[in-house]
Amino acid sequence: MSGQKGIIEDKCFNFAICIVKLNAYLQDYKREYVISKQVIKSRTSIGANVSEAVNAESKTDFIHKPGIFRKECAESIFWLKLLIKSNILKENQVLPLLNDTNELLKMIRSSIMTAKKNI
Repeated sequence: MSGQKGIIEDKCFNFAICIVKLNAYLQDYKREYVISKQVIKSRTSIGANVSEAVNAESKTDFIHKPGIFRKECAESIFWLKLLIKSNILKENQVLPLLNDTNELLKMIRSSIMTAKKNI
């Protein structure tokens, strides 16, 4: 993640802010508590694990952490799609969040492959 580290960190943090706001909207206006909690947990976990990866103790630890947030990205995509399919939110409300998560997932996969090659 060396070259993309700052970009990924910034993306994760900014996206976490969006998810916190989405969670507040879902709870305050849609009275939706279960899925909103899952979205915020999975999506903010990505940023937390990125922060841990930046301070990894070894290359193995460094590779392990992105594997965790790759899984959290996939889980976030599931919950965001569920918000659309269950008619809690409209697709146009969620699509930017889905696109950002998919872009981040691609960046993470690329970083993992690069780190593995450098071992």
